[in-house]
Amino acid sequence: MKNHMKLNFLGISANENFARSVAGAFASQLDPTLDEISDIKTAVSEAVTNCIIHAYRDKTGEVALEMELEEDTVRVAVEDKGVGIKDVEQARQPFFTTVGGEERSGMGFTVMETFMDEVKVVSKPGYGTIVIMYKKIKGRVGDGIAFARADA
Repeated sequence: MKNHMKLNFLGISANENFARSVAGAFASQLDPTLDEISDIKTAVSEAVTNCIIHAYRDKTGEVALEMELEEDTVRVAVEDKGVGIKDVEQARQPFFTTVGGEERSGMGFTVMETFMDEVKVVSKPGYGTIVIMYKKIKGRVGDGIAFARADA
């Protein structure tokens, strides 16, 4: 199966949960486990939150969520046209944050890397950032359901 979708929405906190839900629903076409769906939704949530908090800071901008399903792999891209990241490698370090004085853990990229198989970050200061994540879906093979149906 191959499928693709793209969604643009305002980078406001109310849309973070919306993006999570859309990502989970779209990925469900590959029949992932509940853990796999949860992993994708968590990674999308972190990526979108990064756009809302860091990319646009004190203003509202647009976030793009693009997903592609091909065979057993989900590709997720979250893009903003915000301030960009000066040093991507530094930004990917645990506990690093550009927002001082707020209760931010600086663990967004670490969370994305934990729940997805691969995470790429491309950014240019003044032009924005795109985070591309991949998750291979192992699915429900061997969970007993297919075997129970075969015996019926």
